[in-house]
Amino acid sequence: MSAVTFGEAHANAGLPFTVDELDRLPNDGRRYELLDGVLVVSPRPTTIHQFAAFQLGKILDDACPEDLCVMLEPAVQLTATTTEFAPDLVVVPVDEVGDAKFTRPPLLVVEIRSPSTAIIDLNRKKAAYERFGVPSYWIVDPNPTQPELTIFELRDGRYAPVGVTTASLTVERPFPITITPAQLTSRLRPRGTEAG
Repeated sequence: MSAVTFGEAHANAGLPFTVDELDRLPNDGRRYELLDGVLVVSPRPTTIHQFAAFQLGKILDDACPEDLCVMLEPAVQLTATTTEFAPDLVVVPVDEVGDAKFTRPPLLVVEIRSPSTAIIDLNRKKAAYERFGVPSYWIVDPNPTQPELTIFELRDGRYAPVGVTTASLTVERPFPITITPAQLTSRLRPRGTEAG
């Protein structure tokens, strides 16, 4: 199943979707996001996707300084009216927790890649997070046999690749941590190897 983008404009009104309209969409298990006035609808994530997000969240939370926190799937409003995402993980200052949405750039945004979102995550979302000023953007490929981590950091207003790796990588932002992608799926057995 793939992500679907709706309406370069509303069918009747000829206008882009807005954040206010996004807030009124049903909670039906799909992920609704808004990218430059275009509604992006993704299917419910796979259990592998959710497992990898949870494992990474635990790893980040264990290393997180007390003045920062890790949040799962928060709403991040990038513009006043036309762009809002629900990234898999963010790291934000603790003192920004409390409202329904984050409206300031998180220190880290992580998207767990799936076939339905890979192109959007690597291109359009990356460009939007860059414009918004998110200092660190990570994309995780949760392939159980060889998970991969891609890291970008904002330098002079543009994302620079820090690394694409299946091996351990140490980063300093948003705080010092060593990430080994295999940790995210190591408890999962590849399909077809179950006993019995």
